[in-house]
Amino acid sequence: MFRAALRLSVSGARSLTRSRPQYTASVAARSYSHGKQETDEEFDARWVTYFSKPDIDAWELRKGMNTLIGYDLVPEPKILEAALRACRRLNDLASAIRILEAVKDKAGPHKEIYPYVLQELRPALNELGIPTPEELDIDKA
Repeated sequence: MFRAALRLSVSGARSLTRSRPQYTASVAARSYSHGKQETDEEFDARWVTYFSKPDIDAWELRKGMNTLIGYDLVPEPKILEAALRACRRLNDLASAIRILEAVKDKAGPHKEIYPYVLQELRPALNELGIPTPEELDIDKA
């Protein structure tokens, strides 16, 4: 009796799994926004405004940079300058260095981007007293 029940339950389970093939095609559903697209200038201005807030705290700075670095782009030097100025207001040299390291990492194989960004940021870096990772010899680690 026990064997018969076991056979029935096993064959019943097989028939349930084989009852009919379940083919589901993934449907590409796109949600297009009918709203106005943000221009590059508006994007840059939004981030400069974000980092230029006089009452920005360390958490907001890190959150903003993590969000910005998460995008598929290398931030413009004017955005980075605003972020570096926020680091100086917060007296947070470590975050300033980390921002420069993140930019170098985001530039990836495009070796001409990072030197360009440093060239554009050089006056602000000198004014704020922020050394580059290369000046600190921590870029080799």
